Amino acid sequence: MVESKSLSEKIAVITGGAKGIGLACAERFARDGAKVVIADIDESEGEISCEAIRAEGGDASFIHCDVGKKLDVRNMVAAVVDMHGRIDILVNNAGIIIGGDFLDISEKDFDRVIKVNLKGAFLVGQTVARQMVAQLEADGENPGTIINMSSVNAVLAIPTQVPYTISKGGVAQLTKVMALSLAPHGIRVNAIGPGSIMTDILKAVANDKEANDRIMSRTPLGRIGEPEEIASIAAFLASKDASYITGQTIYADGGRLPLNYTVPIKS
Repeated sequence: MVESKSLSEKIAVITGGAKGIGLACAERFARDGAKVVIADIDESEGEISCEAIRAEGGDASFIHCDVGKKLDVRNMVAAVVDMHGRIDILVNNAGIIIGGDFLDISEKDFDRVIKVNLKGAFLVGQTVARQMVAQLEADGENPGTIINMSSVNAVLAIPTQVPYTISKGGVAQLTKVMALSLAPHGIRVNAIGPGSIMTDILKAVANDKEANDRIMSRTPLGRIGEPEEIASIAAFLASKDASYITGQTIYADGGRLPLNYTVPIKS
């Protein structure tokens, strides 16, 4: 499975890495030579994903972690350090969606989304950053990099995705704050803002012509993106090729953000 060595021997933690974009990142990092740790609440899917990566020649391990719980995060980071001695790359990818109109969304659902998507990114980011700073003080090199998974919804709003939209706006600002705070330590922090990506949620939508047409009407490139395309951006941001990039969000959205009109749908 190892084809490139751009991340050779790097230790990469991917939260929410059991499937979807997180899994695509884990697979890509493993191909690029990294030792991957998938941190997720879905133990069954996580172990299956790790087995698949190992079957292709990659190095992958699973650790159960609820990113919204501080103790879980501490234990996960400690386990990674016990296993590999350090952490070089973090992909803060864990996230959930709970739909609902602004007038109807419950406090419980609002809190649940914010806890995972925003508080989770903060807790994991802070804990891993502290480990990276300790490593830098110990060896004086390889400060590490953090990649947060944001969304075009950090900029755009969907009225039926209230807490998700708010959480991703928070992640965009969290990325900037982290980047500025950690720059003196040489730790780079960036984000990726995907548009419509063919994850499990959109696979169901893709078979609904009306829903699919709605997505295509706002996507100039005329197709839904693939998780592997987001993973390629993560691999770039984690590599030396992005060594002077920090505090940025790269929006991979098929041209959606610049669009202020709808585009024709191909029959």
